[in-house]
Amino acid sequence: MTLPEEVPCMLMRGGTSKGAYFLAGDLPGDAAARDDLLLRLMGSPDPRQIDGLGGAHPLTSKVAVVRPSDDPDADVEYLFLQVAVGEAEVSGGQNCGNLLAGVGPFAVERGLVPAGGDRTTVRIRMMNTGDLAAATFPTPGGRVEYAGTTALSGVPGTAAPVVVDFPPGSGALLPTGRVRDTVAGTPVTCVDNGMPTVLIAAADLRDTGITGYENPGELEENTALARRLREIRLAAGALMGLGDVSTATVPKLSLLAPPAEGGAVTTRTFIPVRCHTSIGVLGAASVAAGLLIPGNVGERIARLPPPGGRVRIEHPTGHLDVTAAVDVGEDGTTPVPGRTAVVRTARKIFDGTVFARPAAPYRTSAPAPAPAPLEGGTDDSASR
Repeated sequence: MTLPEEVPCMLMRGGTSKGAYFLAGDLPGDAAARDDLLLRLMGSPDPRQIDGLGGAHPLTSKVAVVRPSDDPDADVEYLFLQVAVGEAEVSGGQNCGNLLAGVGPFAVERGLVPAGGDRTTVRIRMMNTGDLAAATFPTPGGRVEYAGTTALSGVPGTAAPVVVDFPPGSGALLPTGRVRDTVAGTPVTCVDNGMPTVLIAAADLRDTGITGYENPGELEENTALARRLREIRLAAGALMGLGDVSTATVPKLSLLAPPAEGGAVTTRTFIPVRCHTSIGVLGAASVAAGLLIPGNVGERIARLPPPGGRVRIEHPTGHLDVTAAVDVGEDGTTPVPGRTAVVRTARKIFDGTVFARPAAPYRTSAPAPAPAPLEGGTDDSASR
């Protein structure tokens, strides 16, 4: 008898996403073997992910791999992996700021970082990009406290706050070197404040029949919009130095419309094909920074707070507040990222062992064939 592979795992909600958290030492060191195992653990490829941990959506088919860091500027290293739902693909081409919210608590739970009194700060190296972040969260009595009064749009109930601070990254805030570009006949602002993002005024896509206030399902059903966004993403990806992004998960595309609920701007973000039911943390950080650059495509759309105020990014299920700053580089003209911070929450859902589906060819789930009638009688199983 062949026993199933078993791996220690913690399932956590981080921000508005959900994912499986693993210690790097509990997974194969070879990337191909690791990815094959993760596909079988998550239940991909299958649009329902019925035979694994995944929740049949990109936001619930995520993995965080964490290990101690030898870097004097970091306590742990965090590798984010996006496990595709309907395809046998695992991508490390982007960060995830939502799962990032759970990395600090996970590191304390696993003993990688000791609790530091009533509050603990964990310094995190995000291996997808090399950037740093610091997560601060309550640890009264030396244990992670998940209960609290902080509410997040798109998450039921409340939980303890996790303050995630991002020091300025070393990459270009404007990857193309320009505040505005025209791609596929559409004005855009390409920005990267932790997530390569293309800002597009929804009004510039009115020929596809959208306003920017539709719900995600309506936008996903708009085939004219899908074709236009694909053209923009492929062209913008090349301009941003990302190469051929036809099979990549970046850049993200954020449609901008005037705020509807008193925030700075209304967004609809594509990740990259499905429309996000909210907005990613790093995507929101990039939108906020982009809006602060004079001349951006959202300049006449956004209603920005006074300098130093939080930029409230509206999304389909509420809003996300971002503390963001844009400074000027040594040449006196080039915009460079300043401090960025957000408040998230996280919750431990289970901690235990997950068992992998056997390593065999996958078939996507399909309705089972009707059972054959019982010999000598009729099949009444449907009525039982």
